[in-house]
Amino acid sequence: MKFRFFTVFLCLLFLISFTTELLAGPKVVVSEKDQAIFLEKLNRFATHRNLPTGALLLEIGLDFKGTPYVDKTLDHNSSEQLVVNLREFDCTTFVESCLAIALTIKNANPSFANYCAQLERIRYRNGIQKGYESRLHYFSEWIIDNQVKGIVEDVTAKIGGISHPMNINFMSLHPNFYAQLSSNPALINPIKEVEKKLSSAKFFYIPKEQLSSHLSEILDGDIIALTTRISGLDVSHLGIAYKQNGSVWFLNASSLLGSVSITPKPLIGYLNDSKNCNGVFVVRAK
Repeated sequence: MKFRFFTVFLCLLFLISFTTELLAGPKVVVSEKDQAIFLEKLNRFATHRNLPTGALLLEIGLDFKGTPYVDKTLDHNSSEQLVVNLREFDCTTFVESCLAIALTIKNANPSFANYCAQLERIRYRNGIQKGYESRLHYFSEWIIDNQVKGIVEDVTAKIGGISHPMNINFMSLHPNFYAQLSSNPALINPIKEVEKKLSSAKFFYIPKEQLSSHLSEILDGDIIALTTRISGLDVSHLGIAYKQNGSVWFLNASSLLGSVSITPKPLIGYLNDSKNCNGVFVVRAK
């Protein structure tokens, strides 16, 4: 009983210190529930910190199974802020949140303040939140930027990907789909500049018809991004590779199933059911 009381007491002190650190940091949107969830994951996986980052990312992702899917969880505020939301996810925030928790656990200072710093580093260009236009909206830029920061490696070409030219302009052509662009048209030009750079960058993808030949080279915890035929867009969805019973499955925050789930079919079957998906990027946490 004394040990249990002491453990609970330490957890409460830890949570209070998180809140103190959080209040010292500007422009963070978070609830006490989010902090409690983070503390729970930190306690649960602290002994797994020596796992490869991808394997730890997958374990954390699996532990979030059943968490509700909610679209556009970052866009409920009039001004851009670092949103910490572990109670509900869209596909991108699911991957970002799990990766940030994994990196925090592997860090020498696994605090909530460090988690917020990791999340900002992952989510924003050059790791710094400087408004809506600094967010890595296109996953192709997310890959480039996080590769430069040493967080991930794009292994698509290494495992057999082929050239994938893209003409990216979806956001600037459809500002009505994005609340911040609709309310502040001045943001469209900076987005256009990003799109121009991405359209001239060199990318590789694995066409879904060829993916079966490369499944053995995908690792547990690899980030799988679904490239798309939708005009002007690079990626339509993403999740985490989960190898089981000789197949690669797809762990994702699913709008169809309404929660963080493993797809009912292995990855190849899941991709074949999608008319708009034409292949994948494969990104590995470092």
